[in-house]
Amino acid sequence: MAINTPKVIVISHLPLPYDGIGSWTTLYDYYLTTDTHQIDYIICPEPKKRYKDITYSCTRTSTVQKIKNKLGTSKSYERIFKALDEVLEKEDAVIIKIIDNAGVVLPLKAYLNDNYQTKHCYLQFYYHGFPPFFGNPKGRLFFAALDETILLTHASYKDHLAYYTDLPCAFSVLHNGIDGNLFFKLDHAPRAALRLSLGITPKEQVFLWLSQDRPKKGLDFILKIWNSFYKNNPQCKLWVIGADRAENLSGVTFYGKIPNQELSQYYQAADVYLYPTLCKEGFGLTLTEAMKSGCYCIASANGGIPEVVQHGKLAVLISNPNYRQEWEDAMNKTVELFAENKLQDVFKVPENLYNLSTWCAELNTIITKAKDTF
Repeated sequence: MAINTPKVIVISHLPLPYDGIGSWTTLYDYYLTTDTHQIDYIICPEPKKRYKDITYSCTRTSTVQKIKNKLGTSKSYERIFKALDEVLEKEDAVIIKIIDNAGVVLPLKAYLNDNYQTKHCYLQFYYHGFPPFFGNPKGRLFFAALDETILLTHASYKDHLAYYTDLPCAFSVLHNGIDGNLFFKLDHAPRAALRLSLGITPKEQVFLWLSQDRPKKGLDFILKIWNSFYKNNPQCKLWVIGADRAENLSGVTFYGKIPNQELSQYYQAADVYLYPTLCKEGFGLTLTEAMKSGCYCIASANGGIPEVVQHGKLAVLISNPNYRQEWEDAMNKTVELFAENKLQDVFKVPENLYNLSTWCAELNTIITKAKDTF
């Protein structure tokens, strides 16, 4: 019997569209507003608004249940399964895209086996981290339950390949993308005007840190370095975005959280972007935004970051991210380049690199190839 064209279902533990600050949710918001997206259904908590051309099956989950589900500590996914029932009653072939919620994969596979053996279901897991997160015994079962895993970098795939004894599913790699209409390098005159409007004098050099305020993101690490660095470089400033602290530190301004659509001016006005991640990052979306906005970037050689910056062609890599002296040396080098008016010309980031339009096209290719397996 011929199989109907498979429908595509997204299962998300966050509401889509998402009104908070996120990374992959921003990508999907852009994708789901294009005319070429291939998503038919979304299963997620009820959002404040819905995409017009997508059918929703909404889950209503308590905060405690959300945490348990995300951590994989609960076997109760009835709300997701009930929402999925609404779709599978109408469709006989589906591609189920699970975004980051690893805990739901094995219970979902068991549920499908028990209740929908006559249906054709392709499970696709989209992972936005970098390192393997399950040990070998559970990892073997996890990947056997999937038809495909999508990772952010080839480096992450190599890490998985080296770690797991068995890796029984297909893999694809999809680099993140950013909005090139929002994050781009300004020409000299408009950049000078922007800096002036933000209170920066021509002789002042601005460093920028932007992330969520968590220990693994390296803010406290950088602030300790800044204390000694600033004593010898009082013409420098450090802007901190994403952390709202009451600390009074010389040369440091804390801006708290700023909406994504307002961030571009800070990237464009800054001279140096610091990305001192102390964990294995999947991709580093803010790093990419900074590169595309014209910042001279200094980044930890951690996780997928070396691949993102083309192993030093697009940014300075700190090979030992936990060594403070390496960061201070790299920061001091930027002071020399700034004084020589060379800082803005060190790295050339191609305009078409990591664009959202490219990301959308590549995601569509991955979905189309999944459909071709039916």
